[in-house]
Amino acid sequence: MTELLNSTADATTASRIDADWWRQATVYQIYPRSFADANGDGIGDLPGIASRADYLARLGIDAVWLSPFYPSALADGGYDVADYRNVDPRLGTLDDFDAMLEALHAKGIKLIVDIVPNHSSDLHEWFQAALAAPKGSSERDRYVFRDGLGEKGELPPADWKSMFGGPAWTAVGDGQWYLHLFAPEQPDFNWHNEEVRADFLKTLRFWSDRGVDGFRVDVAHALAKDLPENLPSLAELDAMDRATGTHPLWDRDEVHDIYAGWRAVFNEYDPPRIAVAEAWVDPPSRRARYASAEGLGQAFNFDLLEADFDADAFREIIVDNLDQAAASGSSTTWVFSNHDVVRHATRYGLPPNGDRPRHYNRTWLLSGGTEPQVDVAAGLSRARAATMLMLALPGSAYLYQGEELGLGEVAEIPDLARQDPTFYRSPGFDVGRDGCRVPIPWSEAGDSFGFGPADAHLPQPQWFGSLSVEAQSGDPASTLNLYREALALRRRLQTDESLTWVPSDPEVLHLRRPNGWEAVTNFGPAAVPLPAGEVLLASGPIDGTGLPPATTVWLRA
Repeated sequence: MTELLNSTADATTASRIDADWWRQATVYQIYPRSFADANGDGIGDLPGIASRADYLARLGIDAVWLSPFYPSALADGGYDVADYRNVDPRLGTLDDFDAMLEALHAKGIKLIVDIVPNHSSDLHEWFQAALAAPKGSSERDRYVFRDGLGEKGELPPADWKSMFGGPAWTAVGDGQWYLHLFAPEQPDFNWHNEEVRADFLKTLRFWSDRGVDGFRVDVAHALAKDLPENLPSLAELDAMDRATGTHPLWDRDEVHDIYAGWRAVFNEYDPPRIAVAEAWVDPPSRRARYASAEGLGQAFNFDLLEADFDADAFREIIVDNLDQAAASGSSTTWVFSNHDVVRHATRYGLPPNGDRPRHYNRTWLLSGGTEPQVDVAAGLSRARAATMLMLALPGSAYLYQGEELGLGEVAEIPDLARQDPTFYRSPGFDVGRDGCRVPIPWSEAGDSFGFGPADAHLPQPQWFGSLSVEAQSGDPASTLNLYREALALRRRLQTDESLTWVPSDPEVLHLRRPNGWEAVTNFGPAAVPLPAGEVLLASGPIDGTGLPPATTVWLRA
């Protein structure tokens, strides 16, 4: 009987641990069109990802977050989805998806897929049906259609601007207009429509039944909308409070009713499927409801991504987000780079900019990367130090493909080669996000640096070769091997949500985990004394007597 009880207890514990895998996971984002090209068409694909499963396992990650791979006209890099339950034929087939998932699972790597619920592609069969249907039809009710202003509806219902520039309403030729908070090719769904709600539950089950472990929810804070008959002007909209859950477009309280339904679906599976919200909300404390056990379970914390390399800023953000995680019963997330922002190795090489826009450093990008000058060495040193500090924190760590190579932003992309709709809709103001989406280099030479047999769909600079996987694999001091060592140590040392701060120099952050694991980061301009303890790993060279600037060291007390 004791043996049976122990066996049952062990099984229960194993199930609980598996269900909680996401709380302290290291998740690696793959932008599929720019990761690995198996068929030689210049675009990354699912077989390419499967072919790199050994690399991902060697890196030491727990899960892959796969950006959209669905059929798409690429009006917004795949975030314009034409069919939520299929694969873009340029990236593969459903059989290729299953094979990729099997290859990842065979290496112990879980898969989180992107889901885009705020809007579809204008090529989605529902939107095409809406265009063919009359005003007031059930087909149009799946989206947000409104009568235009003016004698014949020739004016938009409101003067709103889209997030990508230009108007947020597009005419359909019969006096009505449809809402698109992003590109015109991305019409917004009407989430008051029960058919929309039911179809997304079907999509969640479709991918969960195939073995997907979780979902990253794009623009999670925008689904619920309250649009009165007389729409507010853009000025009135901008003046409305976003902190109370009553804004007409963003972060409305009733969005959580939608996610309660999603949570019921996630909990049908064993272990339950997980989800993480992309929710740009203000104040940050409003993330807690997205991260609750009754909702999506976790929400992205972008605060470190928006911060300068500064000890006070980092400490305030870390304390605040660990408090938020405790309040929601979730674990926090940490992220420095993704498919929407200038890579952090470049950001940290630019002059401090406390009010830096979250997506871009526009001055630098518009100059083609020439003004101001990037201090490449300093940027990389700070990026390595910041990443090692982040990996020592409780919670999930989200990495973006190529950051393990120390890749910087590619600014030198010819205008004719750009793909981001932000560039085309905001000429002279934004060049867009293509610079962080350039296909990553695998080999030191070749037309696409090992990305595939053909030229890559975005041009790669010559300096990519020296940062390739091939160039770095044999160098013990490389950024790639730093990530490998750090992730292997993190897997052994990571415990729970707690940490304590050790008193230190104002320019130094020194934290201690319950098992004696310590991380010390020097944000200052001069070396500081190295605390006592066994050195486990350092982000840069140390001589044993001092901790240099822009360096993190892991110690065992």
